[in-house]
Amino acid sequence: MAELSGNAQKIMDLVKELTIVELNDLVKAMEEEFGVSAAAPVMMAGPAAGGEEEGPSKVNVVLVSGGAQKIAVIKVVKEITGLGLGESKGLVDNGGNIKEGVDKAEGEELKAKLEAAGATVELK
Repeated sequence: MAELSGNAQKIMDLVKELTIVELNDLVKAMEEEFGVSAAAPVMMAGPAAGGEEEGPSKVNVVLVSGGAQKIAVIKVVKEITGLGLGESKGLVDNGGNIKEGVDKAEGEELKAKLEAAGATVELK
C-alpha cells in the first residue's frame, strides 16, 4: 500500500466510513472539481486479453435438411420467407439460405421455429 501523509491518511479514514452512495457522490464531485475521471482507461484495439469474441452480429439461416415432416417445414419456410408454396417446397427439398443477414437473435428464433417443425438448420 502507498505511504500516505498525515492529512491524506485522515482523508482515507473518513472515506472508509462513507456509504456507497456518499462515496459515489464524492467521486463525481472530485471529477468535476479537478477535471479528471476515475474511470479506468479503455483500450480500443479489440477484445480484452483472454476475452472471447462474440462472433458475427449478422447470420444467414441455412436449411440443411427438411427432415421427415416436410409439409410442416414447408409451411414454416413459406411463413418466414413470404415465398409461394412451390418455391418454399423447392427450398425444403434442396436446402439453402432461408434468410440472409439477419440479427443473431432473430436467426436463433427462426432456427428454433424450423427445428420445431422437423428441419435441420445451421446459422452461418
